[in-house]
Amino acid sequence: MAGRMRHLIATALVSVTLAACQSATGPRVNVAEVVQDTGGNQTTNIASLSEVISRNPSDAVAYNTRGAAYARIGRYSDAIADFNKATQIDPGLAAAYTNRALAFRQTSRNDAALADFNKAIEANPSYAPAYVGRANLLRVQGNSQQALDDLNTAIRLNPEGAEAYHARGLVYQLAGQHQLAISDFDAVIDRNPYVAPPYTARGQSLIQVGKLEQAVEDFTASLNVDNRNADAWAGRGIALERQGKKAEAVESYQRALTIDSNNAAARAGQSRMAGGGGGLFRS
Repeated sequence: MAGRMRHLIATALVSVTLAACQSATGPRVNVAEVVQDTGGNQTTNIASLSEVISRNPSDAVAYNTRGAAYARIGRYSDAIADFNKATQIDPGLAAAYTNRALAFRQTSRNDAALADFNKAIEANPSYAPAYVGRANLLRVQGNSQQALDDLNTAIRLNPEGAEAYHARGLVYQLAGQHQLAISDFDAVIDRNPYVAPPYTARGQSLIQVGKLEQAVEDFTASLNVDNRNADAWAGRGIALERQGKKAEAVESYQRALTIDSNNAAARAGQSRMAGGGGGLFRS
């Protein structure tokens, strides 16, 4: 029971968060699995955890927790060092392998990340976050079927977890299976309606199936959570443009480009609105 509790505690550290959605003009591959915190709370946590470790240097969970705190402020080398120590103390701590894999992904060490996801699953075949993390990596590497297999496993292990449904929706979206994608994004929003990515992703698939008013509603919902999301502004512009609402579309494209001047969907939309031509979606 004590060992199981350590794993449950460790699970809550650097969890697999909602990955970046696809762009309305094609896949946008971002690593968005470690949420950075610049507010100072993690620094306080690190100091407290360092005291815990000094009193009990064989506490694998404390190293794992401190590693997660380092990762959240972008100190990935320190994070990886702590995850190394955690796995040395407790080779069965699946969360530490998963967390280290996420840190490796942030530092573009994808081979090492894949190896760690595999180790996490070997250590605990019932640890759903490892399957989600591995699936997100497999998806961006083009291994969609293997990613889908992992996500189906993760959903079976943890049917109430939002992350696996979101990741599976992205796989379906990438394959052009937008109705299946929309169903999975519905499941994400049912479980966690207070995050932006599933609204953006669902909006993009709604455009593809011609449900433009619903798409605008989703992009607006996404922006109500995070109004600095250039993809949501660009997607909103596309949906409005296709409805013939030119002035509103132009405004949305401009908002997107103010945030990200290289946003391809917004640049293309702005060009069309100015009479520059071009198709609505990239081939």
